[in-house]
Amino acid sequence: MDFTSNQRPADMERITTPELADAFIAEAVDAVRAQVGDGKVLLALSGGVDSSVVAALLIKAIGKQLISVHVNHGLMRKGESEQVIEVFRDGLDANLVYVDATDRFLNLLAGVAEPEAKRKLIGAEFINVFAEEAAKLEGVGFLGQGTIYPDILESADGVKAHHNVGGLPEDMDFELVEPVKLLYKDEVRVVGRRLGLPESMVERQPFPGPGLGVRCLGAITRDRLEALREADAVVREEIEAAGQDVWQYFCVVPDMRATGVRDGRRAFDWPVIIRCVNTVDAMTAEVPELDWALLRRITARILAEVPGVCRVAYDLTPKPVGTIEWE
Repeated sequence: MDFTSNQRPADMERITTPELADAFIAEAVDAVRAQVGDGKVLLALSGGVDSSVVAALLIKAIGKQLISVHVNHGLMRKGESEQVIEVFRDGLDANLVYVDATDRFLNLLAGVAEPEAKRKLIGAEFINVFAEEAAKLEGVGFLGQGTIYPDILESADGVKAHHNVGGLPEDMDFELVEPVKLLYKDEVRVVGRRLGLPESMVERQPFPGPGLGVRCLGAITRDRLEALREADAVVREEIEAAGQDVWQYFCVVPDMRATGVRDGRRAFDWPVIIRCVNTVDAMTAEVPELDWALLRRITARILAEVPGVCRVAYDLTPKPVGTIEWE
């Protein structure tokens, strides 16, 4: 397989079995070793499926030559950075660097409403953070990324820019290492299991590189971002507790307000929109029919526990026409 190409071979068999995953891993490990040699790789480790599988592959291929960096850009889900540190630093003994860049990112994004502009700003700033971390180290010439094939397809089609495909500066000092860029999401999970990652990590929901930045619609404000983070935590907690078989579930908060009534007085607060989808390869997606009692319970909790929210809605749009993310 040509790991330098952005085109998946027409005759490439779907990775659905342990045997096919083992063959891919062996080939990918050889390709990484040939590309990197004695160099060091700096990897953005978000804790999502893609970056976690890339981390495991790179550890298998080059061991301590990998330096994993977790950047908290202030756009993470509730408790997520803490979970990343616990799983990777404490559990897997990864060489993990933690960078809290919350203020840096939110100050940069202040007043920016256009979705593609937000994505590219976040992507470019990620590269800047990595460059600064690399400058503190010796011999780092490579940047590992969790690019997968749907990222490449959607960027090529102009559907949207991805942080690991669009927005990279032309003068970037890193050579990219992208060992899973020809795989679909379901294949990445199969590979992750064969690499020994915990099931909780392999089955973790996809999370966009720009994080909650593309779910806090329009120009991001800290108060609306916090409302989104809290509402999202409620949605995830309730769906997981109910044992619903849903591939991805989250919510968005638009940059608008709706009229409501709270404590006998008029309220003018934000709506929360719940988004749930089932899919195999992330190229098409259907909306599951959630239990009505579950939706009512989620709604009641959000309205009671999240300040500044007065409405909750459920998005019924499949992909296509709608994308999985709103921005």
